[in-house]
Amino acid sequence: MYIAPDLLDAIRAHGAETYPEECCGFLLGRPTARGNHVLALRPVPNRQADHRERRYTITPADYQAADRAARQQGLDVVGFYHSHPDHPARPSATDLAEATFPGYTYVIVSILQGIPDALTAWSLAPDRSRFDAEPISLTEPEPSTR
Repeated sequence: MYIAPDLLDAIRAHGAETYPEECCGFLLGRPTARGNHVLALRPVPNRQADHRERRYTITPADYQAADRAARQQGLDVVGFYHSHPDHPARPSATDLAEATFPGYTYVIVSILQGIPDALTAWSLAPDRSRFDAEPISLTEPEPSTR
């Protein structure tokens, strides 16, 4: 995954703002041969009805809105992010069971006692049997075309 530092900071901040509940959102960008290039974020509310401190839900309507927003910017949805309050930044069994998109990047940020900690990226294996660690490469923001 290629991403600008300010976008990583925004993911961390979203996790801290929603603590002790999980935050969630979309990664918007472009798939490349070297990995997904994340150029924007689309935070969404955690729609989970209960146990929001350890579960999140993104609705189909959220996905449709994110897809529309991405296309308006000439981008694609290339992944998701969410937080793990007071837990490590690695996929849980629930994360694996509910993941559905090989090729997407799954970012997890650990929030310990309200403070952002580790942030990791993962890709879902093609057979959906596991997550593989995905390197995070920092990029500078692209210059504005305005």
